[in-house]
Amino acid sequence: MKQKIEGVLTAIVTTFDTQGAFNPTAQRQQVRRQLQAGNGIFCGGTNGEFFVLNEQEKLAVIETCLDETADRAPVVAHIGEISTRETIRLGKQVAQLGVDAVSVITPWFVPLKQEELIWHYRTVADALEVPLFLYNIPARTGNTLQPETVRTLAAHPNIIGIKDSAGSYDSLSGFLQATRDMDNFAVLNGPDSLIHQGFVDGCTACISGLANVAPQEINAIWRAYQLRDIEASRLAQENVTGLRTDLYSVAFSPATVKKALALMGHDVGESRYAVRFSADDEQRIRQIVNQYLQ
Repeated sequence: MKQKIEGVLTAIVTTFDTQGAFNPTAQRQQVRRQLQAGNGIFCGGTNGEFFVLNEQEKLAVIETCLDETADRAPVVAHIGEISTRETIRLGKQVAQLGVDAVSVITPWFVPLKQEELIWHYRTVADALEVPLFLYNIPARTGNTLQPETVRTLAAHPNIIGIKDSAGSYDSLSGFLQATRDMDNFAVLNGPDSLIHQGFVDGCTACISGLANVAPQEINAIWRAYQLRDIEASRLAQENVTGLRTDLYSVAFSPATVKKALALMGHDVGESRYAVRFSADDEQRIRQIVNQYLQ
């Protein structure tokens, strides 16, 4: 692994043009915003709308992010597909691009037993040379990684951590407790509401979708924590939590984040999935952004 995975990685949006095609110029602009704030890049995840990208687009997004970062910050790419075979196939291509690590979401649609999830992840990890993060987001996949399962998988030399986006402190705490004595295994926090607490409890990094909208505000939580100013970190978290609660109440986060960015003057395009914003929605988003970021 080229870069240590710590601090803030932004679950960066995938930018589209007015015709809905991938827009690499705008993608570079968004990567630069994050680098200026001190954040690394997590590309092709939920906020990157991996679920509506074809394979060529996924690779193009990753290549663009890597080229723009130019080794100035860590880049982690999501490669999870519904089948083990397709995850490995995409993962081998992504590994050749030079990412620092990949993440693999649990397969979706089909309910799987814990031993089947263990088989899936071990098979993928065996097939790839690039380090691998597990990615737990049960609300979107229907499959939940249990702490004891994660501890079992953590023993694999190529599985280096887990991104937990279950959305609860109990889930995050469970993974931290289950792997606390495993020095080479990292827990990455997914929910923006738990960034500060995650660092306090032992997370090495957070993966933040909200950092697209508030890159400096998210990084401030990490920066204060690094300086051991726990109160400043907590206060920075309070502001972020308010922004998250209000903004995500409008619609599912990728589209809402993109709409907020557009209203802030960033050319990121519309989300591809079927969500539409009324004039009232847009006005509400403007008010939220102005309240928390001005």
